[in-house]
Amino acid sequence: MRLGVLDIGSNTVHLLVADVRPGGRPLATTSQRTVLRLMRYLAPDGSIIEDGVRALVAAVAEARAVAESERVDELLATATSAVREAANGADVIARIEAALGQPLQVLGGETEARLTFLAVRRWFGWAAGQILLFDIGGGSLEIAAGSDELPDAAESVPLGAGRMTVQFLPDDPPGPEAIEALRTHAAEVLRPVAERFASQPRPDHVVGSSKAIRSLARLAGYPAPGWSSIERMVLPRRDLKAWIPRLARIPAETRQELPGITADRTFQIVAGAVVLHQAMKAMEIDELEVSPWALREGVLLRYIESLSWNAPAA
Repeated sequence: MRLGVLDIGSNTVHLLVADVRPGGRPLATTSQRTVLRLMRYLAPDGSIIEDGVRALVAAVAEARAVAESERVDELLATATSAVREAANGADVIARIEAALGQPLQVLGGETEARLTFLAVRRWFGWAAGQILLFDIGGGSLEIAAGSDELPDAAESVPLGAGRMTVQFLPDDPPGPEAIEALRTHAAEVLRPVAERFASQPRPDHVVGSSKAIRSLARLAGYPAPGWSSIERMVLPRRDLKAWIPRLARIPAETRQELPGITADRTFQIVAGAVVLHQAMKAMEIDELEVSPWALREGVLLRYIESLSWNAPAA
């Protein structure tokens, strides 16, 4: 069976096509991404302006065409914080559904964290024990912890890299005062979150799973012992901290020349680095490992699980 997962996020509209079977691992065949950076299109009242909605609808229509050309049996379409929190979200959702020709599932922040945690658990396996997860999107930061397939604690806070760039780092490159203002804001938001997670057992593995974190790991990290750099990276907090002022001094158009920094992340990678560093500091984490699986894989895995339970016995 061929499935498509369409992830309508704050930074990109990303289609992942994979072949799946009950009880099997999803095998990706196609990945198509359109960079939008929806935070640029937010009006003062929190609504997405018309130019942004049109760009979003066009990206969704293009993804639908790709899914049809790939002969996808079912398209699982989800939207996260940018659409979820927009003041005109209901109208935007209606226009997206018209472009899709089907309903759109709008994920809450905690659901987003839980699905991402499921993907990370499956990637690392049961032997990984207690996992603490960080996932930075364009609009929000998800944190989850637990020793099972679903986390015992999961939270979403509005510290996404795109959102923080618009609010705190609008200049290119940003000045040190702006960086310090973002650092202070992130620390204040994360303080009560860290207190609530303090009751969780000390993690056996700390994992980052978003594209922003993977980019930062390729820039400032190193391959995990026994793994290739493609399979798993380790990102130390001290090295991440050292890179922040260096990244902040470089104009956005030049950052993509650095290892791991792709064109779609150049504008918001500084904010992502500041937020991730503060999250690791708040939770007293010295380093994290990077998972290649995240939300899209979590959506796929949940669907495969439903197929597995409903499949007829051999």
